[in-house]
Amino acid sequence: MRKTFITAAGALLAAGAALAVAPGTAQAAAPCSSGSFCAYTDANFGGQAVGWTGDDGWWEGNIADQDSSWANHGISGPGVKDHVKVFASAWQGGGVTICLTPGQEVGYNATANDRGDSHTWTSGC
Repeated sequence: MRKTFITAAGALLAAGAALAVAPGTAQAAAPCSSGSFCAYTDANFGGQAVGWTGDDGWWEGNIADQDSSWANHGISGPGVKDHVKVFASAWQGGGVTICLTPGQEVGYNATANDRGDSHTWTSGC
């Protein structure tokens, strides 16, 4: 499992650099690496962010129960688990708060807001 912490300033700087390099190219709203699932502490992909390339059974630090927006930039392919289920409790317990399809970005969801504690990559929602 790999976690990546992204600061809002660094993400904005990176997004600005990407826009400067390729003007007119459509950019994803969420600063999240290809192949990753990212959760953000603020709505609309703001605040602190954590990115994962695998499952995480226990979100730690300042993302547990602080998630307000999400992005699934996972890679799809035959037999690849490319959907992400976020759970209300550690070790994928407590029920699903939100499930993201490949490429889906959710800037805010009142039902899932500040409830995530773990996630898993799955074959569907």
